[in-house]
Amino acid sequence: MNCAIVQETRPGRRPYNQDRLGYWRTAESLLMVLADGMGGHAHGEVAAELTMRHIAAAFRRDARPRLANPDLFLFRAVGRSHGMLLREAANLGLADTPRTTVVACVVQDGHAYWSHVGDSRFYLLRKGLLHARTRDHTVVQELVNAGRLHEDDVGSHPARNQLLQCLGGLQAPRVEPTSRARLERDDVLLLCSDGLWGPLTQRQLLEAIGAAPLAESLPRLVALAEERGGPGCDNISALALAWGEDAVAQEASPRPAPLAEMTTEVQDFGATDPDFLRMTDEDIERAIAEIKAALKRHKPSR
Repeated sequence: MNCAIVQETRPGRRPYNQDRLGYWRTAESLLMVLADGMGGHAHGEVAAELTMRHIAAAFRRDARPRLANPDLFLFRAVGRSHGMLLREAANLGLADTPRTTVVACVVQDGHAYWSHVGDSRFYLLRKGLLHARTRDHTVVQELVNAGRLHEDDVGSHPARNQLLQCLGGLQAPRVEPTSRARLERDDVLLLCSDGLWGPLTQRQLLEAIGAAPLAESLPRLVALAEERGGPGCDNISALALAWGEDAVAQEASPRPAPLAEMTTEVQDFGATDPDFLRMTDEDIERAIAEIKAALKRHKPSR
């Protein structure tokens, strides 16, 4: 798998960083995860860390060395993260469940697969064009969908932080149907928190990320977001991949289907896998140990 991966995270103007991001790979598969802990609820950084670890642990278990079904893997891993947070909050007697957004991407067989909950985003940069491949689960996104707000005005809207879905919330999220796209040489995949995309326009994102190799452009992009974020700048995190292989032949696709330029395929398991929140006793015990350790390590200073 010929690719370059760069990640960058900063606290912005906040006293501590509640974002978590990372990537894991085998010889045939790659996972990238970015989670943005919600600061309006206790221990958002714990929710983000445990969600990232939970999805990563599932990948290490199932990718041997490839995932049998990347679509189903993401659907289950993201959904079960929500269930895990609820169970651990109850087991630990926490007054409020830790909450987080998440965006996750698997790269395998020359394709990218992704899913998200909340307002962490997945972008695809191809041939000088930047494509937002996720839609935020927010009040302002509903305004955009209705044609009442321009996309570039989302970051400055007073209601932009009002989420309709998250992990750890009172209601189980409707996990986004998994999407996928065939990769082409020089494609760039970008996973980011709202601290990155919020202060920037689409043009600024495009111009900054495409101006130089990722090792140079991504830190500059994060610095630009921090500068434009001003005194109230949120945590800023970005995880990007530059693809260095030619597009795979259509016959090599795991599920062949006609693909037009920039086509996104959607696979929805909601009707066939309603038990995505179910965890084994072993999963629960392991998560309890993890959240206790995380609470000790990441208790924010006041």
